[in-house]
Amino acid sequence: MSTLKYLEKLIEIPSPTGYTREVTEYIVKEVRDMGYEAVKTNKGGVIVTLKGKDDTKHRAITAHVDTLGAIVRAVKSDGRLKMDKIGGFPWNMIEGENCLVHVASTGKTVSGTILIHQTSTHVYRDAGTAERTQDNMEVRLDEKVESKEETKALGIEVGDFISFDPRMTITESGFVKSRFLDDKVSVAILLNLLKIYKKENIELPNTTHFMFSCFEEVGHGANSSIPAEVTEYLAVDMGAMGDDQQTDEYTVSICVKDASGPYNYEFRQHLVKLAKENNIPFKLDIYPYYGSDASSAMRAGAEVKHALLGAGIESSHSYERTHKDSIEATERLVDVYLRNGLVK
Repeated sequence: MSTLKYLEKLIEIPSPTGYTREVTEYIVKEVRDMGYEAVKTNKGGVIVTLKGKDDTKHRAITAHVDTLGAIVRAVKSDGRLKMDKIGGFPWNMIEGENCLVHVASTGKTVSGTILIHQTSTHVYRDAGTAERTQDNMEVRLDEKVESKEETKALGIEVGDFISFDPRMTITESGFVKSRFLDDKVSVAILLNLLKIYKKENIELPNTTHFMFSCFEEVGHGANSSIPAEVTEYLAVDMGAMGDDQQTDEYTVSICVKDASGPYNYEFRQHLVKLAKENNIPFKLDIYPYYGSDASSAMRAGAEVKHALLGAGIESSHSYERTHKDSIEATERLVDVYLRNGLVK
């Protein structure tokens, strides 16, 4: 299975933060089928350890399986649902999106659409100008319900998770459009590299822990279960695009600084050197309103060199887009890094 095939499969599996069991079980099955051992942490993440030539100084590399989503906050008197956000995004980024309500009491799903309450321009004068807030954004269920009681009869309750339709498509020109490319592109890359290393019987220079985290979108991803021997920690996430950003959809983005502060200088320069030596197109960038598994690990007290890189993602936390070229450049740099020694 190629990286893009892994990505397609991962995107199909709903996994808003807090509701990631299905996607982590998929990862566990995949890596065990490859011939690896997989450890499921108490927190819900997955760790796959590859013993290296040097087993005294280890590396950790992470990607997160959790995504943005929502949770049922209240059932309204007309049978529609109020939501609470999971992860950081403005309400307008999901307006008009189809969704699934994952009903905890039955194990079934109920489809719906996320809309502002004042939807019809024929009825509401402020349909276009009303501020999108938690109070007026709602889920219109695809069921014949017109009251709170009828909705509750479906089993829907406060606390049920809501996932958004990813709408993934790959264009002939090589663009990949979908929700949740953050961070399922990186998860797909790590799975594909694990497959390659097993198939080619590659022994990495240092013992390496592949960590698939499941709470990154809420700020405390892979900040635990880090082995004491780990000296380097690489988060593979996304590069954010916008005004004053160098990141694009065709190269790998290496992060210099995010909202948590600068990343380790020597580690960053090591990645730059590897990219230049191997003709891997890259951009250095700063993400002003961003955090990663690596930054959460540092806040938790990890005594490691930390770095962050990823594919360039346009419209992050909305309907995202990248290009095959960026995915390839990111995978190449991760691969080169893992096959080489530690940061000097």
